[in-house]
Amino acid sequence: MLLRTMMRPLERCLGTRLGGSDVLMWQAELKPHATGDFSIAVVQANNSLEDQGQVVTSPSATFVGVYDGHGGPEASRFVSTRLFPHLHEFASKQGGLSSDVIKKAFESTEEEFLHLVKLSWLSRPKIASVGSCCLVGAITDDTLYVANCGDSRAVLGKRGSDGRRVVAERLSTDHNAAAEEVRKELTALHPDDSHIVVHTRGVWRVKGIIQVSRSIGDVYLKKPEYSKDPLFQQFVSPVTLKRPVMTAEPQIRVRKLKPQDRFVIFASDGLWEHMTDQAAVEIVFKNPRSGIAKKLVKAALTEAAKKREMRYEDLRHIKKGVRRHFHDDITVVVIYLDQQRSKARVSDSKYRFTNAPPDIFSHNSDESGMLQQKKEASWDLFHSSSSRN
Repeated sequence: MLLRTMMRPLERCLGTRLGGSDVLMWQAELKPHATGDFSIAVVQANNSLEDQGQVVTSPSATFVGVYDGHGGPEASRFVSTRLFPHLHEFASKQGGLSSDVIKKAFESTEEEFLHLVKLSWLSRPKIASVGSCCLVGAITDDTLYVANCGDSRAVLGKRGSDGRRVVAERLSTDHNAAAEEVRKELTALHPDDSHIVVHTRGVWRVKGIIQVSRSIGDVYLKKPEYSKDPLFQQFVSPVTLKRPVMTAEPQIRVRKLKPQDRFVIFASDGLWEHMTDQAAVEIVFKNPRSGIAKKLVKAALTEAAKKREMRYEDLRHIKKGVRRHFHDDITVVVIYLDQQRSKARVSDSKYRFTNAPPDIFSHNSDESGMLQQKKEASWDLFHSSSSRN
C-alpha cells in the first residue's frame, strides 16, 4: 500500500501507469482540452517505433496529430516536431485557422523534410525512402478541421436519432491503393504507365512498392533523380519514374460541430486493420473516458491475437520487432466534444503539449529503472522505520 501511494504522483506526472504488463504500451489516460477531455495511447511493434502522436491544447483550440511512419522513424519524428509550428505560424499570419493554413503547413513540412534529405542522403541514402502518413485534427470556434494524407483515419461518433445509440461517420479518406477510387485516380494521373499500381505480395501497391499514395517524405517516389542514382540503388531496388507518383497534398474536411457530435477517434491504420469504424465508436460510447484510447488499442490487439489463435496475454510478451509479424504500431487519440464549453479547463499557459514517447520500449525501460529505484527507496524507508520502532 505504501509503494502504491508513492507511485501515484509519478504516474500522474508521466501520464501512464507504472508496472504495466505490456512493455510496448504507453498511454495518457485522460487530460483536459478546450472543449472536453482527450485520451491517447500507443503500442509499439517495430524495432524502432514508427508511429508518433501528439495533442496540443490551448484555452481556445485543440490540435491532434497522428503520424504513421514507414521505412524508418525519421519522417514521423520530423513531422511531429515541425508541423504544428508551421500551423501556428501561418494561422498567426492569416488571422486564424483555415484550410489554406493547414495546406501551407503540410507544404512547408514536406519542403523542410526534402531539404533534410538533400543535406544527409549521401551519408544516409536510405533516408530518401523514409516517409510518413499524416493525419491532423484541429478544433476552434466550434469548427472541426480534419486533414489527411495517407491511410490513417478520423472517425466521428455521434448520437443516433433515438438518442440511445452511437453512429460512426468517417471524416477522412484512406489514400491506400487497396481502395478502387485511389487506383482509378492514379491510373488517370499516369495513363502512360501500365505499372502505376501493381497487385503484389497480396495487396495493391503504387509501382509495386508502397500501399499509400500520399505521404510526407518518400522522396525517391517524388523526385526521379534519387531513384536513378547508383548510390541509392545499392540500398533500394531501382524504380522507373517519369514523374512523381506520390504527393504530400492533404485532403481537408471542415465540419461545424453539432450537438449530437460526441467524440472523434484519430488513429493510425494499425487500429483499423482489426476494427470497423462502428465497432470503435461503440467501444468509446459504452465505456468510461479514462484510459479509453488504451482500451481501443487493446481491443485491436485482442483481434490480432485471435487471428493467430492466441490470446492478448500471450501476444503482449512477444518482443518488439517480432511483434510486427502480428500487428503494426498503433496510435489512438480520442477527443471528446462536450457541449459545456469551458476555457478554464485548460491551463493558462498558451500551449500545452502531450507527445507520445519517440520510442515506447526505451521510455518504459527508463521508467522500469525509476520504479526499481523507488521500490528500493520505499523498502529502505520501511526498513528504517521498522528498525526505529
